[in-house]
Amino acid sequence: MDRLLLLDFLGVAVFAASGALVAARHRRDIVAMIFFAALTGMGGGSVRDVVLDQPVFWLSQPGYPLTAAAIAGLVWFVAGRLDRHERWLLWADAVGLSAYAVLGAAKALSLGTPPLTATVFGVMTATFGGILRDVVAGTPSVLLRREIYITAAFAGSAVYVLAEALGLGFWPAALAGSATALTLRAGALAFGWHLPGHRGTMAPADGERGVPSTIGDDPSDRQK
Repeated sequence: MDRLLLLDFLGVAVFAASGALVAARHRRDIVAMIFFAALTGMGGGSVRDVVLDQPVFWLSQPGYPLTAAAIAGLVWFVAGRLDRHERWLLWADAVGLSAYAVLGAAKALSLGTPPLTATVFGVMTATFGGILRDVVAGTPSVLLRREIYITAAFAGSAVYVLAEALGLGFWPAALAGSATALTLRAGALAFGWHLPGHRGTMAPADGERGVPSTIGDDPSDRQK
């Protein structure tokens, strides 16, 4: 299997799981679950391909939507057995981010884009699926959390691009980039790692203090 194709399927699968878990968290039916799985799994790559003026990767490859649908079906049967949907969702999202941060940069580099541009495409690919998921679900975006998120995608993408430039080869560079992104995101989830926020005098945006602590967390479900 082509090296980029392998990463692509991995990214679609784990991001699809995070989208399906959001649907499960909101108690949606199987069709909605498949929709969220496909949107989250393929959204970031679709945006990447449109901006790169390339054929959208899943239009000629039915394996991608089928993978998303299969993951949604799996989540449909196992989600009820998971103690905390949100915890599994966050970790699935972290794994997807680490894979797609490398994949987006690798595809951009393969098309001859400059290293910095390729790094940006890595960040775009890694984050847009989750952004679309949260917007459609009507939940506060993961980007509003204080913990490291975009920074993890940027670091992973940059490490991959740098390693490729140093001639380490695809798989060593990909492993280094993915490990960097996953380590930073895992630290954010486990230990609350975050960068300092702006200390200006502007009032917080509406609802900022009420941003849920997990993706897909419905504030209406909280006990008052």
